[in-house]
Amino acid sequence: MYLSLLKSLNRLHPRAWDFIQLTRIDKPIGIYLLLWPTLWALWIAGKGSPSLSNVLIFVVGVFLMRAAGCVINDFADRKVDGHVKRTEQRPLVSGRVTSKEALILFAVLVGLSFLLVLLTNSTTIWLSFGGLALAATYPFMKRYTYYPQVVLGAAFSWGMPMAFTAETGDLPAAAWLLYIANLLWTVGYDTYYAMTDREDDLKIGVKSTAVLFGDADRVIILTLQCLALFCLMLAGSRFELGLYFFLGLLVAAGCFAWEFWSTRDKAPQACFKAFLHNHWAGLAIFVGIVVDYALR
Repeated sequence: MYLSLLKSLNRLHPRAWDFIQLTRIDKPIGIYLLLWPTLWALWIAGKGSPSLSNVLIFVVGVFLMRAAGCVINDFADRKVDGHVKRTEQRPLVSGRVTSKEALILFAVLVGLSFLLVLLTNSTTIWLSFGGLALAATYPFMKRYTYYPQVVLGAAFSWGMPMAFTAETGDLPAAAWLLYIANLLWTVGYDTYYAMTDREDDLKIGVKSTAVLFGDADRVIILTLQCLALFCLMLAGSRFELGLYFFLGLLVAAGCFAWEFWSTRDKAPQACFKAFLHNHWAGLAIFVGIVVDYALR
């Protein structure tokens, strides 16, 4: 239904679908993976009852910034995506969208996101500049380092401290445990994603943790996921979360175990499915947080 609604926009403008594909709103997995951790932090900061205004600000902000991130990512990769089978038909590669149009769209999306941040407070506004810097630089990191997934993890986690400052005006030390947990988790699932393109990346010289980890990839991913769960356990203890939160972590652990088993042959499609599957782990943790506060 969601996809049908997006495709119907083509009737309004013949180029609508080109920009939908550029922003990747036809593939909401990135929205989910960015949204769930942001909502973890917002719910914990609000002790189970975050303000409706902040919920709306951060949900819409996640949507806009994820779209902006996809646009600048495709701009950065416009000269290499054509050499990767999975990305060779993207709008910038095929010429359906120009580089100038992409940069204008990126600026508009970032501008709209900043207008939302202006509805919060000064601390959150200052933090937002760090988030923008991470989002804008991540796509270029794969040219220079084997750790672009770490930069992505930092960017995908930046909404968490912003959620605390927006909701409470303060940033407790324990909030950084949530940040570190999400960074570790992001490196893990984005390595699964990078494994789908590893052969092409090796040919064209693109760097990633999938290339760096080599044959140890799955073991390192599982280790990162376990470390993420450990950090979440520490954070849960510091924020006095209870049984249902830890049950959510248990479900997430089950998701990670399935991903490890399902990728035993390292088939690209299996790795991509494992990447997509992380959405359920993030959702399980969020549900655990919500239920834990609701039943107190």
